[in-house]
Amino acid sequence: MKFIDNQGITDPQINLAIEEYILENFGEKDTYLLFYVNKPSIIIGRNQNTIEEINTEYVDKNGIKVVRRLSGGGAVYHDEQNLNFSFITKDDGNSFQNFAKFTEPMVQALNKLGVPAEMQGRNDLAVKGRKISGNAMFSTKGRMFSHGTLMLDSEIENVVSALKVSKEKIESKGIKSIRSRVANISEFLEEKITMDEFKEIILRHVFDVEDINDIPRYELTEEDWKNIHKISEKRYQQWEWNFGKSPAFNIKESHKFPAGLVDVRLDVKKGIIENCKIYGDFFGIGSVQVIEEKLAGVRHERKAIEDALADVDVPHYLGKISKEDFINLIY
Repeated sequence: MKFIDNQGITDPQINLAIEEYILENFGEKDTYLLFYVNKPSIIIGRNQNTIEEINTEYVDKNGIKVVRRLSGGGAVYHDEQNLNFSFITKDDGNSFQNFAKFTEPMVQALNKLGVPAEMQGRNDLAVKGRKISGNAMFSTKGRMFSHGTLMLDSEIENVVSALKVSKEKIESKGIKSIRSRVANISEFLEEKITMDEFKEIILRHVFDVEDINDIPRYELTEEDWKNIHKISEKRYQQWEWNFGKSPAFNIKESHKFPAGLVDVRLDVKKGIIENCKIYGDFFGIGSVQVIEEKLAGVRHERKAIEDALADVDVPHYLGKISKEDFINLIY
């Protein structure tokens, strides 16, 4: 495994481009670990409806960047006291959805610091029941990444104010509010540490070295940086990618499955599904656009929907959500 230094960049539109570039061009044989810290921003899951996930007035007023990532999962707030880690590696067919495999090094490092972190639910790390880390995955062309947050000392009030959390999600977690659920790692440390000290502690543990200079690294070249900026401009700086247009709809069905929230919007006219849009924080591999396109032009009746999806592997697109459950949701 090799470490990649992002040179202290805090722009999420560049950092997500670095991650995508490494995924697309490396990771077939070696595994890479990327760290990045973003200035105040909201990072939206691939399949989420941006406008419904953020408090637009608060975001605009405070100049918080909103950027969509490649992976599924839910929206997260980043700031300079949140460390993002990303393991970029070969998709061996057994690792996607296996969050424990990639979070275990972080759990061990935190435990060494005296922070009793543990895996909670499908993709969170928690201390005493309070979330300190959320994780997500993405897979393409035989490569994948598993990335997550480590909230060292983030502004919790900004997390609460910038994000909208659906009633369904709060009820499914059995909590009163997002404020009662999240925590900073610093709350469980005997002595406060800086972000740089925190990075070093994690790195030394993950690579099992005493001296930070002994960590194997890959240095991004001038050509690499040129390509990274191209990706940023083409995807992460584009309004269409980060927000996108929501089609008109007259039917809305949503449900919080154990594998994630699925929110389906249908525009049905004269009994025909003219538009379909699927949102959610599930972890599928394929693009949900495949299902959306399969349902466009189909009669809004169960048999027609079943026929339209007959050859579709629904869990490939929606994660551990069955075709029957999906059809029951929309009809």
